[in-house]
Amino acid sequence: MGIGLDLPSFIGQLVSFLLLMAILTHFGYRPIRRILDERSQRIRESVEQAELARIDYERVRAEAEQELKDARAETHRLLIEAGVARDRIMEEARAQARDEARVIAEESRAHVEEERKAIVEQLRREFADAAVSVAETIVQENLDADRHRGLIEKALEERLPLEDGH
Repeated sequence: MGIGLDLPSFIGQLVSFLLLMAILTHFGYRPIRRILDERSQRIRESVEQAELARIDYERVRAEAEQELKDARAETHRLLIEAGVARDRIMEEARAQARDEARVIAEESRAHVEEERKAIVEQLRREFADAAVSVAETIVQENLDADRHRGLIEKALEERLPLEDGH
């Protein structure tokens, strides 16, 4: 009694099995393995592309942050320059206004002084004419008006000089 092994049947089954393995390997395993390798390659490429995209994103994000930082610094610099320019312009405007006010004040003082001198001169002439007229009336004769006017002006100049700053 044996182990119950029928050798022709076993060899037939072994040949069938090996033939089936050869067919499956040739028509099934190789294409499946090729499909799995291609899929594995696509996954690997997708992971690499995702990593490249992440690196590119990080680079672009870093560049954008740097540009934003630079833009903020430039804005800050421009604001400081604008403030300095504004202060300079305002100071120049104040200085110009002070200069113009000083010129106007000096011109006004000169004009007032000229008017004062003109009024004093007119009053002197009128006073001299009035004095000559009074003297003529008192003396009852026609005096030399030009000569007396000169004497009166001389007396006025001695007592009320024009150039004393009043």
